Amino acid sequence: MPNLYSQADSNIFKTWVLLVFFVLFIIGLGWLFSYLSNDGGLFLTISFWVVFFQLIAGLFYSDKIILTMSGAKEIDKKDNPELYRIVENLCITAGLPIPKIYISNEEQPNAFTTGRDKKNAKVVVTKGLLEKLNRKELEGVIAHELSHIGNRDVFLSSLVVILVSVVSILSNIFLRFSYFRGRRDRKNNSVIFVLLGFVGAMLAPLVAFLIRMAISRKREFLADADGALLTRDPQGLSSALKKISLDSSPMKKLSNSTAHLYISNPFRRKNLSKLFMTHPPIKERIDALEKM
Repeated sequence: MPNLYSQADSNIFKTWVLLVFFVLFIIGLGWLFSYLSNDGGLFLTISFWVVFFQLIAGLFYSDKIILTMSGAKEIDKKDNPELYRIVENLCITAGLPIPKIYISNEEQPNAFTTGRDKKNAKVVVTKGLLEKLNRKELEGVIAHELSHIGNRDVFLSSLVVILVSVVSILSNIFLRFSYFRGRRDRKNNSVIFVLLGFVGAMLAPLVAFLIRMAISRKREFLADADGALLTRDPQGLSSALKKISLDSSPMKKLSNSTAHLYISNPFRRKNLSKLFMTHPPIKERIDALEKM
């Protein structure tokens, strides 16, 4: 019978499988575009260099970009001693370096983690989270975010964001190329060429988006479980998730590209399908915590 630890190993394995498939998907996309356009490997070359430069830029500067987008400000221990002690105590228990702590001026209770690795991690909480949760609930949320750091989800999340952006860039380039080539070469069955290019370029970002959502949902279940083990109080995180999900406060500074980083979907709208959810349904997460 599977237990928490075997499930965690399974989730990690499945996530890496998805990521490998994602990288192969981008390489295959570059090859397909090159084949359809008969460009002698131009798009395959573009794919390689775009991936290379996006990885370098993303891994070294993605956290700064995300923090700027969220409007979060770094705090010291004297600015919020209670929050700092919670983070410090949980880091000691988890055997993690103490991350930098940021607060964003948002009424919606929420939190996320960013950074390249354990030594460069940043934990961001909203003003609403500090005001609307009690200490046990806040500990549950912080433990969840620290679990993302311990599980190296920060790196994985940044990598997925970069790969998705690469797919979108390549698709846009191919659509433009197909359009102009089609206008210049209408006599050589270019209509079929343009149609195939259009369909492929439109479907590619959708596939990339679905893969990103699948990875994000798996990581949230695992972070919930690890966070509950860290505090030894699944009820604290369960209660926090209930409060966060019921709060209707909108986010003032929010982007689709960063929504999956938060502990709960910051967009206050219902999704039509689980395929398009950045997070597992709150009820499923709460049910899993209550079974621990």
